[in-house]
Amino acid sequence: MVSNPVHGLPLLPGTSFKDFTKTAFHRSQTLGYRNGYAIVRRPTVGIGGDRLQFNQLSQAELDELANKAPVLTYGQPKQAPPADFIPAHVAFDKKVLKFDAYFQEDVPMSTEEHYRIRQVNIYYYLEDDSMSVIEPVVENSGIPQGKLIKRQRLAKNDRGDHYHWKDLNRGINITIYGKTFRIVDCDRFTQVFLESQGIELNPPEKMALDPYTELRKQPLRKYVTPSDFDQLKQFLTFDKQVLRFYAIWDDTDSMYGECRTYVIHYYLMDDTVEIREVHERNDGRDPFPLLMNRQSMPKVLVENAKNFPQCVLEISDQEVLEWYTAKDFIVGKSLTILGRTFFIYDCDPFTRRYYKEKFGIADLPRIDVSKQEPPPVKQESPIPEDKDRRFVFSYFLATDMISIFEPPVRNSGIIGGKYLGRTKVVKPYSTVDNPIYYGPGDFFIGAVIEVFGHRFIILDTDEYVLKYMESNAAQYSPEALASIQNHVRKREAPAPESESKQTEKDPGVQELEALIDTIQKQLKDHSCKENIREAFQIYDKEASGYVDREMFFKICESLNVPIDDSLVKELIRICSHGEGKINYYNFVRAFSN
Repeated sequence: MVSNPVHGLPLLPGTSFKDFTKTAFHRSQTLGYRNGYAIVRRPTVGIGGDRLQFNQLSQAELDELANKAPVLTYGQPKQAPPADFIPAHVAFDKKVLKFDAYFQEDVPMSTEEHYRIRQVNIYYYLEDDSMSVIEPVVENSGIPQGKLIKRQRLAKNDRGDHYHWKDLNRGINITIYGKTFRIVDCDRFTQVFLESQGIELNPPEKMALDPYTELRKQPLRKYVTPSDFDQLKQFLTFDKQVLRFYAIWDDTDSMYGECRTYVIHYYLMDDTVEIREVHERNDGRDPFPLLMNRQSMPKVLVENAKNFPQCVLEISDQEVLEWYTAKDFIVGKSLTILGRTFFIYDCDPFTRRYYKEKFGIADLPRIDVSKQEPPPVKQESPIPEDKDRRFVFSYFLATDMISIFEPPVRNSGIIGGKYLGRTKVVKPYSTVDNPIYYGPGDFFIGAVIEVFGHRFIILDTDEYVLKYMESNAAQYSPEALASIQNHVRKREAPAPESESKQTEKDPGVQELEALIDTIQKQLKDHSCKENIREAFQIYDKEASGYVDREMFFKICESLNVPIDDSLVKELIRICSHGEGKINYYNFVRAFSN
């Protein structure tokens, strides 16, 4: 900081001296905040730290007081103190000048418009001399609109000058970033502010309009053909009045055809017809709502219109002799639409009232078109291979469950073993809500047990079943109990007396007993002892004690009977009977304890 200590000397070399005691040369802060509010502060020191003289008399005032003589009381008034200093950002806060303008842009790639007029608003912010240009958003304009130029100080020329509010007026052009804007008007605040600053405003201009936008606002030209029938009166009278009919299309005569239901709507306002499909839950069809869209339906065509391309062109009155009307839709009658014959079986209450008032038809009863479906036929497919299959049923009294076991048979083509695990079996024709399960009383000789669509016939039982049934006779019918008793007695009946006497004298019988005793001792630990008798009884339907020779060997192979053993071969020879049968009663004795 260079200062001249001697007042009045020119600022020349040799007459100026630098004050090294001054180190701060910034401007004092004039704005402060207290409790969130801006407060203006008058600076107390100037550049260099020199204290400013304020709230005191200036040198001119002191000179005037020294040279002026005293005056009388109530003489000349004192000069008012200077106004408080207010920064620009406080004085012009939220004060914005608004101008209405437009600019023109070319449209080179359109045959309908060559240029486009776009209306904008230019805002000038007085607090920091910044400007922004915003285009009001027009719905469905297809043009990116909104903020075209964000708020900033805009250059006026190439010399670095910026636009000032003194440069803005009505009826002038301003260029911003190569785009020329025409200012046509401003708001009331802007007009008052500019006039208060001594600026003479030009008269306002009319806002230019976009020719293409104005063209689209014009109503479309409609060509109305004069008609003798007053369609407007029909529209106003029958608006929102629709006749509803319920119809069926029976196509069961064709291959894979079926009977389907539809709803036919007849609109009284313009005599059009609409056909809707009625979909049911899980019907397996795509949910298309309409079979035929709403349209006028021709009833009789002219002779020359048979080859008319109806799928391409609309049918007019020149091709149609008669159209379908409301009198053609009657409950109980059929009508053909688009090659399909619909039978109308019912209508809604409004349609009934309309036909009663319009045509005098008072009775339109509903016709029952429901078909009585035949009872479901039970699918039975007997398989020849299942005729010779044998099974072992086990009924568990504690849980009322049933298990089924199939003895394996070699070379039968059927895998034996567990056929059904423990489960409760529902009787046929019982409902899902009230199922009835098989109980102990349902099992007897000759009983038919149906398990999940498969029928089984009880042929034989063991001795425990007879004991249980006799001890709990109240749970069984007399016929069921008698069937078990008779079957067991027949199976265990002794041979006639003549045969027993002959056996004592016959040396072949003695040889058989000795052979059985030898086999029992040799094969006492063999695994085929279990259930060997039951396996043969399954295939002995008549309980005769004999089975076919081929079936005999199949059962022995399935139970791992050592038929290759020499003693077993001899036993089979002795037990063999004529006509290819084998007495398994004597054969089983050799494998029982």
